[in-house]
Amino acid sequence: MRSPFAVTAVCLAAALSLNAQQTDFSKVDVKAEKVGGSVYMLTGEGGNIGLSVGDDGVLIVDDQFAPLAPKIKAAIAGITSKPIRFVLNTHWHGDHTGGNAAFSGDAPVIAQDNVRKRLAAGSAPTSPFKAEPAPKEALPVITFDNSLTVHINGEDIRALHFANGHTDGDSIIFFPSSNVVHMGDDFVTYGLPFVDVSSGGSVRGMIANDEKAMAAVPDDVKIIPGHGPVSTKADVAKFIAMLQGCVSAVDAGIKQGKSLEALQKEQVLKQFDALGQGFVKTADFTATIYNELTAAPGATSQGSGKHH
Repeated sequence: MRSPFAVTAVCLAAALSLNAQQTDFSKVDVKAEKVGGSVYMLTGEGGNIGLSVGDDGVLIVDDQFAPLAPKIKAAIAGITSKPIRFVLNTHWHGDHTGGNAAFSGDAPVIAQDNVRKRLAAGSAPTSPFKAEPAPKEALPVITFDNSLTVHINGEDIRALHFANGHTDGDSIIFFPSSNVVHMGDDFVTYGLPFVDVSSGGSVRGMIANDEKAMAAVPDDVKIIPGHGPVSTKADVAKFIAMLQGCVSAVDAGIKQGKSLEALQKEQVLKQFDALGQGFVKTADFTATIYNELTAAPGATSQGSGKHH
């Protein structure tokens, strides 16, 4: 018999999938914003797109959904007439990689090894959301294990693998000369984050990833989150503190011998309710953390089923 949480996760994932199917992409505006140096951010529907723009051409970080590819290309053309040279994926989720097939004819797609593996395989059987295996033209053709550098537009753009945060294939992209970093979905501003446990993600891994990334950048760095407006290092610090507070609250309840149902009933994360009004509710996030903290060594815990 499935637990009440498992049923809830499936229902939430189904609702999010239906919402995506009902999106009218013809009404989505793709807008460009200068972030710093040679870096721009494009917003539309899905994950934020980062751009490096210069004499050598354009490097894209993430590409949202396939139907938006013409609008994304038009937005880029509004900035520069130079060609698209490279596409980088921060992780495998469709709101960040849906345009891969549309852009792969223009430029090679690059990602961490696990991104290609998960796109090729589709969603795991244990995942409450469903993603079909991606077609060949949507798969990254250049992959890396720990790090990769693209030398373009006078910048040494570094893609570094930060494992087991949002997923097991997360890359954080550093633009050192422009003093910008694209965090992918290891940092978002919409509230409590979705941690894709079925893809190797973990809350504590996300905390560690964010701490490590912030230790490597200047205090005045400009940050492109996976979702939300351009942010600061202070914004990420608040996000980390929030995650730590959530973990501490659930951990304290576990040490008192409380069950997941008891912690959800007493709303152990009630202080974070204002953040739990979006994709991930506080009850779901409580379950994600509880299952992670109580999992047997080497086991895969199941968290929230929402895909973002």
